[in-house]
This record gives sequence, C-alpha cells and structure tokens, in this order.
Amino acid sequence: MRRLLKAQALIFFGPPGAGKGTQAQAVSVAFGIPHISTGEMLREAVRLGTPLGLAAKERMESGELVSDEIVSGIAAERLARPDCQTGFILDGFPRTIGQADFLERLLREQGRGAPLVIYIHVESWVLLKRLSGRRTCPICGRIYNMYFDPPKVDEVCDIDGAALVTRADDKEVAIRQRLDAYEVLTRPLLDYYRVRHQLWEVDGDRAPAEVARDVIELVSRELATSA
Repeated sequence: MRRLLKAQALIFFGPPGAGKGTQAQAVSVAFGIPHISTGEMLREAVRLGTPLGLAAKERMESGELVSDEIVSGIAAERLARPDCQTGFILDGFPRTIGQADFLERLLREQGRGAPLVIYIHVESWVLLKRLSGRRTCPICGRIYNMYFDPPKVDEVCDIDGAALVTRADDKEVAIRQRLDAYEVLTRPLLDYYRVRHQLWEVDGDRAPAEVARDVIELVSRELATSA
C-alpha cells in the first residue's frame, strides 16, 4: 500500500551536523519524493545556463549574496518539474523571511497545502563533537568520528592505512562561526513557522536510524493517507 502526501511540501531545518540531509534522504526514499538542497539546485541552474542560473553565477563570482528573487525563482522552476508532482523535500530553502513568504504564496497558488516544517534539534556541544571529531580518508573517502566512530588506529584509516585529514571548516573556530551564523539566520524562520503551527521539533541527538524512524512516523501521521 503506497503512502501519499496530503500536503506536498516538507521543509527540513537543522544546524550543521544535525543530520538533516540524512533524515531528508530517508523520507525521500520512504515516500518516493525528491530531496532538493539549495546548493544542488543553484549549481544545476548554473550548469544548465538558465537565465536565473547565469544571474546567480554572476553574483557568486563577484562575491555577492544571491538575492531572494533569484533563489526563489530557481526554486519555483525546480518545483515545477514532474518529479515534484506528488511532493518534495526542501533542504536549505527558504533561508530568509522573504523566501518563506514567496514559498507560501507559491504553495497556495499550486494548491499544495501548507508545508510541514521539521526542525532537527541537537545541543551545541554535541554538534561540536560531531563536527570537530570528523576525519576523512583522502584515499577512499571514508568518514570517521574520533568520538563516536573512531578508527582502530588513531588518525589512520582502517581500510588503506592513510593518514586521516580534518577539513578546514571542521576546525573548532570555523564550526563555532557556522553555528553562530545558523542561529542568526534561522531563528526568525523557526519563529515564522512556529506561530503558523507548522513547525515540529525532533530530537536529533540519537542514532540516525532512530531519528529517521520518528521523522517518517511524524510525516506519516501528519500528512499521509493510504491509497
């Protein structure tokens, strides 16, 4: 029996390291709807050379922020594709109140219903450990965590013996800057959806499979019917 979404827009929020991409992908598989990240959406528009993609490219290359108008236009083009007909998951859009207002109007015009917004909450100290403890093998690409999933030999890949590396944005100073920026940018959006009774909070400080189970159950309970 296939599960169908009554409301067709799911929005995932979560700070860096919360695992929102992992959870969005689990819901994507469970319901057969696309997981759309802002970064991938913008890169594709640039690669295809669409008018909005070229406008975004020009601003990114000049070091400017891509305007709400351009990002929203690219999102509207992406959501008009056939694979979004029965629903979609947005990861990284909206990022501003202006983008949220645009999305609300778009969903209303398309008769899709109000979005379900899922906020994956993880305490900041856990995020610091998840991100600062992350190590990557430069040869095979395997990712470890020195706190939660360490290699057998300290700082050495189990598979090929290569010395593990730490990405520049996984340094503690950079992580704190990313988390602070997320709070500043995201807090107004959480309040925006909370007052509309569209926001649900999920405890992300658990094993990914446990979080995925609860997220899928939440989506099923709030938005799904059987067909």
